[in-house]
Amino acid sequence: MKGWYICGRPSDQQGDTTAWYASFWAFVSGYLSKRFGKRYCLNPEASLMLHTGNTTVPRQVTCVTMDSGTSKVDLPFDTSLLVYPDKKRVPHARVEVRGLQVWPVAEALCFVGPSFFINHPREAEIALATIRNASELLPTLLAGDKLVTAAGRLVAAFEFVKRPDEAERIQKAFAQLKIPLKAVNPFKLAEPTISPSKERSPHVLRLRSMWAGWRQDILDVFPPAPGLENQTGDYLAQVDERYVADAYNSLSIEGYRVTDELIARVARGAWNPDGDPVHDKTRDALAARGYYQAFHAVKQSISQVLAKDNAGLVVKRDHHDWFAELFGPSVTAGIVEASQLAGYRRGPIFIRNSMHTPLPSDGILDALEALWDRVEEEPEACVRAVLGHHLFVFIHPYCDGNGRIGRFLMNTLLASGGYPWTVIRMSRRNAYMGALEAASVKGQIKPLAEFIAQEMHEWSPDRERPDGKA
Repeated sequence: MKGWYICGRPSDQQGDTTAWYASFWAFVSGYLSKRFGKRYCLNPEASLMLHTGNTTVPRQVTCVTMDSGTSKVDLPFDTSLLVYPDKKRVPHARVEVRGLQVWPVAEALCFVGPSFFINHPREAEIALATIRNASELLPTLLAGDKLVTAAGRLVAAFEFVKRPDEAERIQKAFAQLKIPLKAVNPFKLAEPTISPSKERSPHVLRLRSMWAGWRQDILDVFPPAPGLENQTGDYLAQVDERYVADAYNSLSIEGYRVTDELIARVARGAWNPDGDPVHDKTRDALAARGYYQAFHAVKQSISQVLAKDNAGLVVKRDHHDWFAELFGPSVTAGIVEASQLAGYRRGPIFIRNSMHTPLPSDGILDALEALWDRVEEEPEACVRAVLGHHLFVFIHPYCDGNGRIGRFLMNTLLASGGYPWTVIRMSRRNAYMGALEAASVKGQIKPLAEFIAQEMHEWSPDRERPDGKA
């Protein structure tokens, strides 16, 4: 077979995974199509991962073909494709997701084993939630060699997720054939993370599951909220005191090179993109000016939160304004089109060296609406702050600036509980990125909650100067 070129940036370093992770599913689709046409199907487990909007690049994808032999195709960065023939495991009613032949959700649920519910409980819950009625499952469960064990597993699974009517429907269908079912709950969760509803978007269901499944982990490691009593004046003064350090560290995390002198000039109003022959239209100066403007917009939002306005409603209303201020100088300088500040991204985007792929553009609005609803309803400020920050970055709604807006969001929501403005230090960038990756890829939120709590407790102007030196 001919090979493929994967396009990457000329500036990418050896070992940079971004180009491969960004191209992974397109490559798998092109490879399988070239080799087998449509005479293949991903196995039921991989099919459900795609249907439920799982955003992580898997270590291995399993593909079943109608012919050919068994082979393992080794791919870059310890990923692989396992191919084996089995005509019975290539369904007639295949569907296409991301250019790949996959099982329909209902049929895939009938064929996955109990390990799927243990290893991927969030995907299992989402898949069950997308089933409107047990009648979608019964043709597969009752056909040919009747899937009695699978039927019993699904009966117990529907009972676990609080949908007893669907469980009863399956039981009655088998009872009419005088086939008893043994209901064995395949989930190891203490309780479901998705409440029964008419919602069918996998992205919204995933976000709801994350929020419900993670909030106790955050409460277990985060200190109690100080509260807002008599804090307004002193709190905003503290926010101002931390501006220089916050600007330096937040911009440095994103790869900008800024100095005390530049940040001070911006804060004094001694720089603008039209009149400075040295910094005119330069990337770092524009970013510093935009951060200054956005910071003050965020400070106004915090004033509203301290005045006891609902924090969820404030950030939902104001985050667009923060974004517009963040990139306003780039618009003035003619580097960014004004239309780009009017809404969210319209295409795919990838996070450097991350196995997590942000949501597709057509899922952004629904997911953000679900996020703002959760923030508005959440009673604990630490949960609002940690999950508000992480899930905003997880969605990645903008083409650029998601990290900076995410940290502004975190600090505005921390303020809702009286927690201090928290600077994420450049010196701990690797730990920060690792904690975000653990949440997005491994489903572990505690490392991020612990990290933010540590930064909130440990940072002070005396411990790390704005130039990054301890």
